[in-house]
Amino acid sequence: MMNKSTSSVRNGSEPQTKSFDEAIGQKKGWRQMLPFIGPAFIAAVAYIDPGNYATNIQAGSQYGYLLLWVVVISNLMAIVIQTLSAKIGIATEHNLPEIIRNQWPKGVSVFYWIQGEIMIMATDLAEFIGAALGFHLVFGMPMIPAAILTAICALLILTFQVRGYRSLEMVIAMMVFIVVLAFSFEIFFSLPQFKPFVHGFVPQFQGTESVLLAAGILGATVMPHAIYMHSGLTCRRVIGRNASEKKKIFRFELVDILIAMIIAGVINAIMLAVAGSTFFGKEVIDDLSVAFHGFSTYLAPAAGILFGIGLLSAGLSSSSVGTLAGDIMMQGFIHKRIPVFIRRICSMLPPLILIISGANATKALVMSQVVLSFGIALAIIPLIIFTSKKTIMGPLVNRKGTTLTAWGIAMIVICLNVFLLYQTFFV
Repeated sequence: MMNKSTSSVRNGSEPQTKSFDEAIGQKKGWRQMLPFIGPAFIAAVAYIDPGNYATNIQAGSQYGYLLLWVVVISNLMAIVIQTLSAKIGIATEHNLPEIIRNQWPKGVSVFYWIQGEIMIMATDLAEFIGAALGFHLVFGMPMIPAAILTAICALLILTFQVRGYRSLEMVIAMMVFIVVLAFSFEIFFSLPQFKPFVHGFVPQFQGTESVLLAAGILGATVMPHAIYMHSGLTCRRVIGRNASEKKKIFRFELVDILIAMIIAGVINAIMLAVAGSTFFGKEVIDDLSVAFHGFSTYLAPAAGILFGIGLLSAGLSSSSVGTLAGDIMMQGFIHKRIPVFIRRICSMLPPLILIISGANATKALVMSQVVLSFGIALAIIPLIIFTSKKTIMGPLVNRKGTTLTAWGIAMIVICLNVFLLYQTFFV
């Protein structure tokens, strides 16, 4: 067993680890859940990032409410995968990268770290560009000053991580709340039609293009860094001394997951519905800048501003989460760590260079999602293998039905991403 004080994934001085009794204290009823609320909200940010904006807006503008059911299915898949990630942390008191390092040869762990850093760079590229685009659209700033302001804000948010995860969780939760508010008001501007909206939850397609777009939504469901990170956020947050306590911790964490992921799913559904009611039958939107101006034109200037604010908040929050995930992965895979500010500055350089060079922001977002596709199988497969082993998981080992469901989801996600890669490079 590794030394928990040195292997902890925190960066601040705030103590993170508590026993079950310390966490619960004298709390009664629903208050007992409060110490366990937070990790899933940080992980859920990966599901409302600028990449999701792009796919949801295009799906809604091209097919109306037709693919709403795909958003629901993708959200259910995400709940299963994130539940396994949280559970392995609770059961083992180690994050998934640490378990890979302990269970598999050193060379495998080093390979995982290298590909993990590439995934983080791709993640940060999408999130950083999304946030810069938000500043550009909302405040009318040129992209280069917007990128510099994004960098400053990202470093400011990082100071909360240095103070401890609780502070970061509060900031991330506030940013998610801003996205919720933005799209809640947005739906009042667009006023989706009730019957077509409800009909969108019935599985159906309209031609090959709708299947391809559905594959894009489902294929972008699981983000590799969210899997590694969630296990890191739960592994030493509250320590269960026995099987009973670990099961209780997992039940509380499951509530956290359900709340956070349902919110993320609702946001994605609203994005698609708003795009469908605004653009369907008028124009197909495959560029976030065009979407911003379209909302302003077809609905009201305030609708465009709300869209930009949501994009800005999602970009900044998800970018901060990427930095946290990178720290957890490096510590876990190779037992090393660099100061988070240095990590953040290094991860911001590629998107800054892209923006300064004048590259197309939306195309860069798409390419970052292509890169992320390569890391999905590498994250999901060991997660399912380890959570299915009683020698590792103890009382929280997967049931057979859970394992079969997880493998089914893994095969769907992996096949869809391979299909999307084929479409990107060979069609």
